[in-house]
Amino acid sequence: MGTLRESDSPPVQGLWNARQRLDKNTGWPTKRVRLIDTLIVTAVFTYNLPIQFASVPDELWSGTGVLVSAALCLPYLLRLHRPVAVFILTFAAALVQLLLGVELLAADVMLLLALYNVASRTRWTVAVPATLALLAWSLTAGLPQVSQGFLSIGELGVLLLAVVWVCTWGVLVRTRRQYMDVLRSRTEQLERERDAESRAAAAKERTRIAREIHDVVSHHVGAVGILADGAAAKVASDPEQARTSMLRVRDTSRRALAEMRTMLGVLRDGEDPEALPQPGLDQLDALVAEFRTLGVPAELTIRGERPAEIPSGIKLAVYRVVQESLTNVRKHAGDASHAAVSITLTLNEVHIEVDDDGCGDSDHAESDVHSGRGLIGMRERVHAYGGRFDAGMKPAGGYQVRAQLPLRSGQEEQT
Repeated sequence: MGTLRESDSPPVQGLWNARQRLDKNTGWPTKRVRLIDTLIVTAVFTYNLPIQFASVPDELWSGTGVLVSAALCLPYLLRLHRPVAVFILTFAAALVQLLLGVELLAADVMLLLALYNVASRTRWTVAVPATLALLAWSLTAGLPQVSQGFLSIGELGVLLLAVVWVCTWGVLVRTRRQYMDVLRSRTEQLERERDAESRAAAAKERTRIAREIHDVVSHHVGAVGILADGAAAKVASDPEQARTSMLRVRDTSRRALAEMRTMLGVLRDGEDPEALPQPGLDQLDALVAEFRTLGVPAELTIRGERPAEIPSGIKLAVYRVVQESLTNVRKHAGDASHAAVSITLTLNEVHIEVDDDGCGDSDHAESDVHSGRGLIGMRERVHAYGGRFDAGMKPAGGYQVRAQLPLRSGQEEQT
């Protein structure tokens, strides 16, 4: 698992494109809707002003048309927050227009705008009655005009169709707005899930690196300390042996630094750690031999036929379990006279057993488990590949570590 980068993830680009489309659909008309409404009201009222006098009966006050026009136009400015109230006020003004005998005005177009606003912002249970009411008003206002010859039947039909079309258009707009809201909510949810997955992946990677560093440091640094103590004790009596021990200190230190550079390079460069050189089954002989030079009487036995291909992650897990187990033998079972490492290979599983006959340090083992290092680190490593892990004191004395790693789960994990 390499370092997670947003630019490498196609879903992230898809989320970004979706957000851009949403932002495009919520652009400047929505943000400046009050200005647009004011311009519409001003334009309709101004256009209606010079021609409304012809629609007002002679017996009425000459300013009646202006008042009716204002009553038709001004409520529209409140349409964002009170769509139903705006339609009711506009429709009431239109009813007053009929009662006063004022003929059709250019300002009556505000009825269509108010109906659209209701249809696009409320449920159909409100939009349909509003449409029927406006159809009834249109017939009531239009039929006298037809009988007087000012309108034709076709023109009245177009007016009625316009009312139905405006309602339908508003319903479609409301449906699309609801879809966009769902899409926006889904996009935000996907972004939250992506962020959570990124944090989980980063935490998992940090845990993996910490576990690797613990295994490397606990083994190699401990080995360096033992070899250095041996060299210091032999420097006067056996200089050649002291020199040999110091050369081993050098080699062990170099191996530790090489492994540390490999792991830290993953963090720095974002490389895939599985593609980098990692210790595995082929290095177990050298590992056990190294522990023997440190005073751990260890023996390695490998049984079974090795499968054609073992995932690198499984091989690394086997190596680290053996390494950590022998490190615990060296640190906590100093009186052990024998430590046996047994690896059993099958086509589907790898079995690991590490036994020693020392009395052990149960107090330290218990604290190690609770501190999240050592044994629990091995357990987490094995469980990460779907395996089983068990460790504890044996009834006859000594300590035993057992692990079982399924090769199929390992292959799936690598995939």
